[in-house]
Amino acid sequence: KHWLRNNIGTILQEPFLYTKTISENIKIVDDNIDNNRIQRAASTAAVHKDIMNFNLGYDTLVGEKGVTLSGGQKQRIAIARMLVLEKPIIIFDDSLSAVDTTTDVAIRNALKNSGTEMTSIIITHRITTAKEADKIIVIENGRVAAIGTHEELANQDGLYKSLWEIQGSLESEFIHLVKAGGEVHE
Repeated sequence: KHWLRNNIGTILQEPFLYTKTISENIKIVDDNIDNNRIQRAASTAAVHKDIMNFNLGYDTLVGEKGVTLSGGQKQRIAIARMLVLEKPIIIFDDSLSAVDTTTDVAIRNALKNSGTEMTSIIITHRITTAKEADKIIVIENGRVAAIGTHEELANQDGLYKSLWEIQGSLESEFIHLVKAGGEVHE
């Protein structure tokens, strides 16, 4: 258990935030974490700009369970909280569900480009997130239904292909709309 706790971090879909400042919520895992590390983690979690828009920045008090923040902001602060620990394995348990697709991509790209060796396990219902993974494991009715890359699974009959046909067509429409200069609202 000791090895697991030291090496694996988990970020839940519904994170718990304390009635403390944003900074204190991020560094609650270790009081010795300096402000630069907190801000780097918040930038990777795509929440630094949001925080800087608050009147008190990182000293903004978060209401009980984070009621003063949006769902996406809470998730991203929880991601920053885990990133400051620099664990080699992080499990994202649907913890990108409350952020828009653009922010989801930004966080995943920042993680890839962070220069740290880390294994990310991402549990998601969003195919556009799953398709970027090195390996996808499809769980259906509590069992492993398929394992493969996006290309492999999108070309074989099953749940993943069905979901990709629905979500992939929506992604294509979105890209077409953006290229045509249309407005997109989350």
